[in-house]
This record gives sequence, C-alpha cells and structure tokens, in this order.
Amino acid sequence: MASLHDRLLVIDGLIFHSDGDPRWLREGNISAVNLTIRSPIDDFEQTFDAFAAWRRRTADPASGWHLVLTGADIDAAKAAGKVGLIMGWQDTKMLGDRAERLECFHRLGLRVVQLTYNEACPVGDGCLETRNAGLSNFGYEVVAELNRLGIAIDLSHCGEQVCLDAAAATKVPILLTHANAKAVTARVRNKSDAAIRAVANTGGLVGASIHGFMNWDGNPANPPTLDLFLRHLRHIVDLVGIDHVSFGTDMAALASESAADSILQMSFSRYGGATADYIRAFGNTLAKRYPDELNNPRLMHRKTDALLAAGYSESDVEKIMGRNLRRVLGEIWGAGAA
Repeated sequence: MASLHDRLLVIDGLIFHSDGDPRWLREGNISAVNLTIRSPIDDFEQTFDAFAAWRRRTADPASGWHLVLTGADIDAAKAAGKVGLIMGWQDTKMLGDRAERLECFHRLGLRVVQLTYNEACPVGDGCLETRNAGLSNFGYEVVAELNRLGIAIDLSHCGEQVCLDAAAATKVPILLTHANAKAVTARVRNKSDAAIRAVANTGGLVGASIHGFMNWDGNPANPPTLDLFLRHLRHIVDLVGIDHVSFGTDMAALASESAADSILQMSFSRYGGATADYIRAFGNTLAKRYPDELNNPRLMHRKTDALLAAGYSESDVEKIMGRNLRRVLGEIWGAGAA
C-alpha cells in the first residue's frame, strides 16, 4: 500500500532556482512548485529570456514539466506524473513605474508576484529596510492590478508595514509563501503575529519554511532541524488555524548543487546583514541552508512523516502539504480578468 506521502498532492510554495532538471522534485512526489524563474537582480532582457526558456521547456513533452496557468493545470501535472511549473517573481523591479506591464507578463504565464525583495523598490520597503515604510501610491496601484489580473500576491520578503498595507488593500486572498513566525524566532525574514493574522484574514495562507535562515535560534551549536520548523508551524496553526497554512521550502531543484553557487554567493555578498551570521556558523553551501534531515526536495517524505509524528491528522497533513495552496491559488487565479 502506498504511503500517505505517495498519495498526497504536494505543492511547494517556493523553489528559488532550477536549472530545468525536475528529478529531485519528482523523487519527492512534488506535483507543483512556485518557481522563481529569474533572480531578483536580473534585468529586463534576462527576465524576458527566462519566460522564453521556461515556456519552451514546458512545451517539450519529455521535459517532465507542465506549465501551470490555472488550478486545473496543477491537477493535470499530478495526473501526468510531471511537475507543475508556477512561474513566479520575488520582486517587482521589472515593472519600473508602469503597472500596465503586469498584463503582458501575465500573458506570458506569470502567476505569483512578491511585492518586494529585501530592499526598497517603487512599490514599498523590503524586510531589510529599517525605516519600514509601507506601500507607495504606486504599490497600491500594483496590488489593484495584480488583483484584477488574478496574479497571486506574495509578501514573504516584504517589510512589516507593506504586509499590513497590502493585506488591507487586497480584494482576494494573499500569500506568505515562505516565511515563519517572529514570535518563535526573531529573524529578520520572519513575520509578526499581526502580519500573519492580516494575511489569514484575507483568506490567504502562511507558508511555513524549513529554511535555516528563518528557523535558526542564533546559537552555532544548534543547526536548523525539522523540530524547529515544527515549532513555527505549530505557532502559526494555533494563531490562524489549519486552513490558513501551507509550506514553502525556499529550496533549489537542480541536477547539481553547484548550479546554485552564484545565487548563494549573491545572497551572502549583497544581503550579509541577514545571512552572514548563519553562513559563518554553517557555511555557504546549498545543503547546509536546510535541516540535515531534509536538505533536498527528494527527501520531502520526511516532512510528511514529521507532521504525522507531531500529531497532525492525515487530513491536516493533506492541507499543509498542498490542498490549501491548491484551493487558494484556484480562488485567486479564478478571480482574474479573462
């Protein structure tokens, strides 16, 4: 008899990079991912090329990928034994000051947009900006346009006030695809209880993450573990309920770990204030950014096992691992303009 994990619909709310090889994901029974198709520091031409490359890849029946434009495409990817590609961004720099560009990107397949990365942009402030300014006037325009088009809004790297402003402004559910609870571990990327509640109050989801940057307690003798992740998850579930929880690993899906080296170095050199202490403690390799028990997508069954061992029911595990995200993404995408 197949294990529970083998039967699940598994959707990872954030994969930060892929070289196009889906094997790690398929080995982990992951049916769809919100994939960051371009680096937050890529220019306009690189962004356009990323769309072109991924659309060509998903058009190849032998690629192992299925392009996701609707909720039904996630179901189709699982049925075909492929990985559903949800094309996403982790910033809005490519808009410049023109929200109307979003419709063009939507037609290319863009389905999830994080409003800011770590720093400020025309939309508002990221989580590393000490001033904590909220949405700009342009930011409100972007939120409205994302709602109109049915593109999911992600707040994971946004500053506190941007999270609160966007949650108050949105007309559809909103997401934290990969962020944990600041009340459990006061890391810069984690979110306050107020921000978590604000997201849930939109009908949205909080994607708890196994990433070490968000789980580590600051003690070099205590590397990140699945137990630390479960503490964050329990806090979020207790705060907003099981129907408002998903997960985002913030992992990479690659043929070789070395394919992510340039991005790892960028995060260290450009955002040292958020990463340097962790990297000094554990090194700057892909595997060490995650718990040793689950440092590769192919090991995803271990998270399912850990949830069951922690006392979550099979129904709760189904929701956390993908059913909640499938439901909410369907609501968001279905609300958009045809």
